[in-house]
Amino acid sequence: MGEEVSSKRYTPEERTLYREKLAENLELFDTYLRHAEFKSAGTIGLELELNLIDSDNQPSLGNTKVLESLDDEYQSEIGGFNLELNHPVLQVAGRGLKTLEAGVAHRLSKAQKAAEAEGLTVTSIGTLPTLSTQFLTEAKWMTEENRYEALSNSIVDARGEYVRIELDGEEKYKHEFSDIAPEASCTSMQLHLQVAPNKFAEAWNASQAIAAAQVAMSANSPLFVGRKLWHESRIPVFSQAIDTRTPELVNQGVRPRVWFGERWITSVFDLFEENVRYFPPLLPEIKDFVEFSQADAPKLYELNLHNGTVWRWNRPIYDSSDSGAHIRVENRLLPAGPTPIDMVADAAFYYGLAEFLVGENRPVWSRMSFREAEENFFACAKDGIGARVTWPKIGHIDVADLVLDVLIPQARRGLSRLGIDKDVIEEYMSIVEGRAEKRANGATWQLRMLDRLAPNSAPDSPERREGLKQMMDAYVANQASGEPVHTWDVPA
Repeated sequence: MGEEVSSKRYTPEERTLYREKLAENLELFDTYLRHAEFKSAGTIGLELELNLIDSDNQPSLGNTKVLESLDDEYQSEIGGFNLELNHPVLQVAGRGLKTLEAGVAHRLSKAQKAAEAEGLTVTSIGTLPTLSTQFLTEAKWMTEENRYEALSNSIVDARGEYVRIELDGEEKYKHEFSDIAPEASCTSMQLHLQVAPNKFAEAWNASQAIAAAQVAMSANSPLFVGRKLWHESRIPVFSQAIDTRTPELVNQGVRPRVWFGERWITSVFDLFEENVRYFPPLLPEIKDFVEFSQADAPKLYELNLHNGTVWRWNRPIYDSSDSGAHIRVENRLLPAGPTPIDMVADAAFYYGLAEFLVGENRPVWSRMSFREAEENFFACAKDGIGARVTWPKIGHIDVADLVLDVLIPQARRGLSRLGIDKDVIEEYMSIVEGRAEKRANGATWQLRMLDRLAPNSAPDSPERREGLKQMMDAYVANQASGEPVHTWDVPA
């Protein structure tokens, strides 16, 4: 949610006017889609959320000071211990992915130097394991900006009661929060895939179909407030932290704001229309309407702001500027980290698979139900690289075997179609292959290290806290090495 807002709470009049503006924006968008010329596709981008930690590997509320010495490629996030890094868009063909890896590494180094000047360390990890319930309930955890306080106020006001986080995994966790503090624990990598509007539905459907495999291979959030929960606990924690529904509304079938979706689509308009139809505005901020000619791209400020408060795991983005407009898929389901080469391997896997699946004569989403895609997604969030999924013509299969036997060969072909150099394809696909063969990723490494450092330790015990600290020491050191996570050792 990158837009600043003017208020921390809104009046009924403001909400009524905003609803009218949303309807106008949606109609305008429909009109524009029918005649517009959008920017050409072939470009990719990336956003990466980061954590700031102190010498004890505890979260540090220092983002404002660190940002003072960084440029506009960095911005705040909702947590005072978070930063966001924005990589400029680039062409994927040729050696574009290597350029992306070098760019991410360079920008992480800049952030690290800025953090070190404040006595801190930057780390990219899906959920910071040393984060505690006490920190999230007692510390002034939130970045002091209207947009963040307004968002938290609107969610809690809409819900009308405390935010409940409840997860079952190897261990259990249940706690109620007075605000959306747990959301700040969820740090992700978001990939951008720019597509032509008439190709958006296929790209989004493909992204939904492969979301489960992406989560399984990249899982890096197995420890929420130091407890062993889901392999990608960030997904249920984020879903619950932003849920505006009471249990009664859940039972009535009201849709959640963090949403996988409910159907395959035929147009990008489907998703924007659903967002307006199903979700009441959280941040009813209005800007003056500006007329546009047939050649101009409307800003659609209200529609875009509203779209940013419906957290689809594959979100549709409409973006306009003086040079024109474009449509993209924002792939939001990947965790941050562990290393630049790991993250770009995840990006290569996504871009290659999406390209291949869009080009199939009989696409995978015509051969599997949307419910199956959703069930696969949550199975992989829970069990990670050890999950089992359902796939057309195969039936039930270990996700690692699906990746090795079916998806990596398809991703290689998709990357080749995108014009990516053969050695680049081989480098990144061999990393995904190595994870699948070893059944090893960031989540499995964290769990194995914690079991080695603090065996049989109870949550919140001194032994568990010390084990988490030592595990993070090793994680930060391995991260600095730049080596892919499936090669990281766990001492005997």
